[in-house]
Amino acid sequence: MNRLCLIILFSVLCISIGFAAAPPPPPPPPPGCWPPPCIPIDGGVSILIAAGALYGAKKSYDKFKSRRNTGKTEQGE
Repeated sequence: MNRLCLIILFSVLCISIGFAAAPPPPPPPPPGCWPPPCIPIDGGVSILIAAGALYGAKKSYDKFKSRRNTGKTEQGE
């Protein structure tokens, strides 16, 4: 009986040490990009917004300049 307990204890001890000594799992892979070419959206969108703001400012300035040259006021449209 004593020998059987030692064999069982030794077996449990070896198995538990084997689990404790196992390396941890590798970290998960970094998230992929979608769509596949991984194109940064910010660069093009910010340039497009800046171009739109400049275009709007130019149109507004041209309209202001034409009203000033023709003598129209905002109340007399």
